[in-house]
Amino acid sequence: MTIPTEPIGSIPRPAYLIEALGEHSAGRLDADGLGELREKALVDTIKRLEETGSPVITDGEQGKPSFATYPLAGLASLAPDGVVIPFADGHTRQLPRLTAGPFRYQTYADAYLREAKKHATKPVKQAVIAASAIGLVYPGEELAGYDKEQFIADLVNEAEADIRRSLDAGADSVQIDFTEGRLSLKLDPSGGLLQSFVDLNNAVLDRFSEEERKKIGVHTCPGGDQDSVHSLDVDYAGLLPTLFQLKVGNVYVQLASEADPDRALRVIAEHSRPEQRIFVGVTDPIDPRVETPEEVRDRVLRAARFIPPDRLGTCDDCGFSPFADDTSTSRETAFAKIAARVEGTRLAVESL
Repeated sequence: MTIPTEPIGSIPRPAYLIEALGEHSAGRLDADGLGELREKALVDTIKRLEETGSPVITDGEQGKPSFATYPLAGLASLAPDGVVIPFADGHTRQLPRLTAGPFRYQTYADAYLREAKKHATKPVKQAVIAASAIGLVYPGEELAGYDKEQFIADLVNEAEADIRRSLDAGADSVQIDFTEGRLSLKLDPSGGLLQSFVDLNNAVLDRFSEEERKKIGVHTCPGGDQDSVHSLDVDYAGLLPTLFQLKVGNVYVQLASEADPDRALRVIAEHSRPEQRIFVGVTDPIDPRVETPEEVRDRVLRAARFIPPDRLGTCDDCGFSPFADDTSTSRETAFAKIAARVEGTRLAVESL
């Protein structure tokens, strides 16, 4: 018996890369100079991820400006004053606002995947942003000459291409980041907004065959930026039944930081579909303390009381640095937590 274990996505960028991003933004470092430092960080990240023993790795999102906005980087028809996402500690993140159509991604995730595969000796998974998150860039008032219906049609095409290009480039799997799912219930407790998000994402997933969807997953969490969250106070019981409507083969669920994981696991057991593998979060990226392998083992064994082991996987709760400038967690802590996840999962397999 094996229990697969996977990272979620981002690894904190090294200090030299964060500094280089600032220098590039200020016009003091050209694109080639920035590219060299990004590749240096990528190579180091992949090497250290492989050293943790993780059977599947990512690029650590070293080249992404953020997990959410990478498709928009370089798009001219944007204004900075879009949707604001508030976090529990008082800081905010703001999405851009679309000012004109037609809408097209400027960067597809396979560009990051292809670079990672040049240096990796293990399978590489690729994270992509959910169509529902990118959909938030369309303004509240309809754009002249480019209505919401046409935008959604373009968005579905682009989101499909983002996933398909990564599959075609050899991704071990593709993970759709859907952190706005739990947040939507804070904005609209009726669940209407959440359902609209799921319906939009399913419009993308409908473009894939049943066999292709076995390699596609969705990740849910309450956010994890600068050691703070945006929706941990939202009851999972309101999110998970609708989340499992998504036509994916893998579901990655933040659980290590959940106050009542047994309650969440009961909801998962009730609403997940038999063909879906559930990856439970066993390390908390915003907790500075590194979990022991034994703690991870016990979290896996608890999950196995609700989810059959042959449908179980483990992961980190969230990425460790979803925005490039997030330095709240060190690289050393991130790699130590990942190593604990890998070893703790192995110990759980032995116990089971």
